[in-house]
Amino acid sequence: MKPRLLGCLATLGLMATPAHAQMDHSQMDMGGGDMTGHHPAEADAPALPFGAGSGTSRLPGADPTTPGHHVMAGDWMLMLHATASLQYTEATGPRGDDKTYVTSMAMLMAERPTSWGRLQLRAMTSLEPAMDAAGYPNLYATGETARGLPLVDRQHPHDLFMELAARIDVDAGPGRLFLYGGPVGEPSLGPSFFSMRRSGRLNPEAPISHHWFDSTHISYGVVTAGYATPLFQIEASGFRGAEPDERRWNIETPGIDSWSVRGTLNPSPRWALQASYGQIRQPEATHPGEDEHRFTTSVHYATGGLSAMAAFSAKQRVPGATLAAWLGEASWDVSRHDTLFGRIENVANDELFPDHADPLHETPFRVTKLQAGYARRVPVGPFELALGGSLAGYLKPAALDAAYGNSPVQWTLFGRLTLRK
Repeated sequence: MKPRLLGCLATLGLMATPAHAQMDHSQMDMGGGDMTGHHPAEADAPALPFGAGSGTSRLPGADPTTPGHHVMAGDWMLMLHATASLQYTEATGPRGDDKTYVTSMAMLMAERPTSWGRLQLRAMTSLEPAMDAAGYPNLYATGETARGLPLVDRQHPHDLFMELAARIDVDAGPGRLFLYGGPVGEPSLGPSFFSMRRSGRLNPEAPISHHWFDSTHISYGVVTAGYATPLFQIEASGFRGAEPDERRWNIETPGIDSWSVRGTLNPSPRWALQASYGQIRQPEATHPGEDEHRFTTSVHYATGGLSAMAAFSAKQRVPGATLAAWLGEASWDVSRHDTLFGRIENVANDELFPDHADPLHETPFRVTKLQAGYARRVPVGPFELALGGSLAGYLKPAALDAAYGNSPVQWTLFGRLTLRK
């Protein structure tokens, strides 16, 4: 890494794991790492206790660097991260389907030091709105709508604008006060967005528990204030509770009608523990007039080429029932080019039969998804190409056999290009 860039990163309070983490200069020096978790000779200092996830969330500091390019433009450090994945998914059974599709994400960050702290500007976009509004097959997943109808057994596309936000940090004692917000952002609720966690980054399928843990990662209108030290972070947010609508190319009218709080502890570079609570006003268009109270907690562990997370969430509809979900996922770089990954989810879902005339409408069913996968990672010019696939099976009540078959399975093949450092 060029000396000037190293110096600017240190001034900004960044480290190389991941792209926009902060540090307390009085206690720590900058560490470094590559995508496999091996640290270069020039970075002998210990890693920071924490790294940065999506929004203002924190990850273990031992997670490898977020891939992407870093360049200097005057006093500004610019970071570009981009990935696109060509995928084929097939799900069996009466509700199964198959589809070839592309998922994508690009993130641009600009950051500079100031006399009082630092300033950061962020933009994250996706071309997934070009996909059909019904998204792609994902058995037992629910959330959002397409052509006015609830999406069931599908994963919705993400919006063109996933984040348009700014963050300022002001030095305060052993840590920093910070303010984050913008017309599109992520409030302080839940763990980091699934595609920004290394434990789930190569997994080609969205979790079926997405709307329990991190569905608020695209919120139209967010303001977050908090205090952060290397050991802990506390924060609170105001945001718009409604989930994104079907018109995914535009920026919806921002507003603030919901709130959340989150505390995160990083006792060492290997660990990140968070607990959060939010009161969300009418998040789902399919449940008009119903608010949601959501509690989440998660434990994230990282060391070397291993990254793993275990999480729990309970969401209570007001008025309505409380539905809980469990999630465990891991990614393990078994060699420089080979990665094994997997996910186990257990979800109580009452949206599998959206037709009000169906006798099973709003009946909660607890479903377990077990998924395992492999990816081969090779450099291709300025990119990393990951070729792989995953296979999933399900444990479910016998009452779902008529709708889903006795033993449905889902498998996905993918080729993913990611911009390297």
